[in-house]
Amino acid sequence: MSNAQTPLTGLTAAVVAERIAAGQYNTASASLTRSPSAIIKSNTLTLFNFVNLALGILIATTGSYANLLFLGVAIINTAIGTFQELRAKRQIDQMTILAEAPVRVLRDGQETAVTQDQLVLGDLIRLRRGDQIPVDGQVRETLGAEVDESPLTGEANAITKQPGDPLLSGSFIVAGQVLMQATAVGEATFAAKITHSAKADRHKQSQLLATIDRIIQVLTWVLIPLGVAYFTVAMIRRGNYDRAILSTAAAMIGMIPEGLVLLTNVALAVSSLNLARKRVLVRALPAIEALARVDVICLDKTGTITSGKLRVAGIYPENGTDEATVAAAATAVTYALNDDNETALAIKHEWPQPASLTTTTTVPFSSARKWSGATFSDGRSLLIGAPEFIFGGALPTAARSHIAAATKAGFRVLAVAETHQGLAMPLQGLRLLGYLTIADEVRPAAAETLAFFATQDVQLKVISGDNPLTVANVAQQAALPHAEQAIDMSTVGEDADFGTLAATYTVFGRVTPPQKKQLIAALQAQGHTVAMTGDGVNDVPALRQSDCAIAMASGAEAAKSIADFTLLDSNFDAMTGVLNEGRRVINNIERVASMYLIKTIFSVILTAIFVFLPLDYPITPINLTPVSAICVAIPSFFLTLEPNFMRVTGRFLQKVMTIAAPAALAVVLYTLLLTRFEYVFNWSFALTSTLVVFMIGVIELHVVLLVARPFNRYKVGLVALIGLLFFLTFFVFNHVFSLTTLWTWDRAFFYVPLLLSSIPVYLLLQELLGRRILAKINWRF
Repeated sequence: MSNAQTPLTGLTAAVVAERIAAGQYNTASASLTRSPSAIIKSNTLTLFNFVNLALGILIATTGSYANLLFLGVAIINTAIGTFQELRAKRQIDQMTILAEAPVRVLRDGQETAVTQDQLVLGDLIRLRRGDQIPVDGQVRETLGAEVDESPLTGEANAITKQPGDPLLSGSFIVAGQVLMQATAVGEATFAAKITHSAKADRHKQSQLLATIDRIIQVLTWVLIPLGVAYFTVAMIRRGNYDRAILSTAAAMIGMIPEGLVLLTNVALAVSSLNLARKRVLVRALPAIEALARVDVICLDKTGTITSGKLRVAGIYPENGTDEATVAAAATAVTYALNDDNETALAIKHEWPQPASLTTTTTVPFSSARKWSGATFSDGRSLLIGAPEFIFGGALPTAARSHIAAATKAGFRVLAVAETHQGLAMPLQGLRLLGYLTIADEVRPAAAETLAFFATQDVQLKVISGDNPLTVANVAQQAALPHAEQAIDMSTVGEDADFGTLAATYTVFGRVTPPQKKQLIAALQAQGHTVAMTGDGVNDVPALRQSDCAIAMASGAEAAKSIADFTLLDSNFDAMTGVLNEGRRVINNIERVASMYLIKTIFSVILTAIFVFLPLDYPITPINLTPVSAICVAIPSFFLTLEPNFMRVTGRFLQKVMTIAAPAALAVVLYTLLLTRFEYVFNWSFALTSTLVVFMIGVIELHVVLLVARPFNRYKVGLVALIGLLFFLTFFVFNHVFSLTTLWTWDRAFFYVPLLLSSIPVYLLLQELLGRRILAKINWRF
């Protein structure tokens, strides 16, 4: 049986089984996360891991196995990063399955819901307004279906579909309903052939990850040649292979900021896991950073300020009609279109289906038209929708004042009209039968949620297709700041200055989908990072334009498919936790990143210096391992768990360098001074190494104290723990790390003054180099 001959009862179970056996079934939706093998590979097969392994092999040739301790740290770091990302993947994939909308198909005469990967060639699929077309197909039946193919073709206009017309996977139903038959599934679909362009990631890599990648790229060009140069010089100068290998390894290990890469990846993965626990699905990790930078949130009234649960509040007939006539006309259109949106459901809940009427044509609701209608066999055409869009300026004066009063009271007003001249545009011969008022309940926590954003330096803009007076009234009920600053966007021309509009007004009513997109683009042009919340097809252009798209799980598939975040409980109140989680993770990464780059900076500088000086690099790998663990790894781990909800402003590298560079320079100065003392006072290499590492630890402790501010009991306890571990490392278990004892007066004579001097030296460098020079540089490379 060919596809075209499939009866409208759908495929039988036997045919479905045959087509599955023949491989004619759809492929599952692409996972939002990387595969386990890809996660393991990306965490283990890194440049820095290869460098660590190569250095480990070279150190092993010297027989100094104690210096291989750094490999254990690298392995643990890699294992932790892999485990955390795998754990986050499992949780997110589970949430994805819960969030994925089923597809309605006809099989054996029954409508049933299946997952996308259960579709087979020839399936009859029923789609409604807001649904995304899952596979390629052909229209079998239609109720005024209009399709947006812009994700595939770039054309934003809705296309009316008739029986026999093709449908492309990845496009959206924006009006009406359609019964389609699958003509291509899996990799044979149009969307698959263009790599699912409708769902492609809308964003480039995050600023934070991009900056870290640039740091790694620079280090790639510096690390290996500098290490080779130092090893060559050391061999020529001393001829001592063991010393040359150990010194070179210590220098190169110091240059590797593997902890920074690990910290960033793990922090973002764990953040996505935390959001999943809050019933928020993260579609891409970089979106967490975009959310943290948001300073403007554009939201629709329905589903955010209000619950979206509508009810018919009143019915008001015009002179010459009665309530029954108005109700009959409204229900006739609603049932003829068989819509299932909230407005239609409210009307259906209020009144039963009227006596059978034969429908000849229908015009489904669309965001651009803002009305729907149907023509019946008696020649009448009935319409329901926004009064100003149906009548324009021809609305009767008395009705206009009544409607304005209802709108100002916060009701949505739907005009009910009739004509005997059809539904072709422009509408002719219209008669107003009456109007309905629709009420939408304000969410109980809406005022608290909006107040939270006001305290977080986040502007709120309400962008809605409803009447601006209605929207402004509802916004005022929710105590939205400046809610009275409202504008009717239907009065705005195409050449309007959207930048001025976006800056002047808070509430935008009667907004068309293109206007939503223009408003967001205008805010972005003014330097704002904009988040957009939406749940309908009319929100898709704006969601795609925004820096951070947030969709409701109860909304249209079209909106969810391109969203960065999906609120699985469709509860906008959850956005408070989402915003805080994004800010927490990004702010804390920025806070502790400087601690990792200190070692990288001073290692590069010292290696370059010791290539030209007749001195030995005064550190071995095992010396540096405990200091890196105590003064960097431990505090950074605990500090990333701290609440930190300030808005992220960018300038990551600038912030990091103003802290890290002065500390690294202080380490360089003290290292050169101590290596000079080695020759002046005839110290052993072990003593010089111990004192150098001791001063590195002291300087890094200064940085810990700097980035941990402001202090609380938690941070005071952390600093006390680090201080204790630092003391135990150098004064109790020093022999474990090849460090000499510091329990002698002659050695204290040197390291105590150096320790005390480190405070003014670091503060002076921080002021002169950090704040006055580095803070003014535009760190882009």
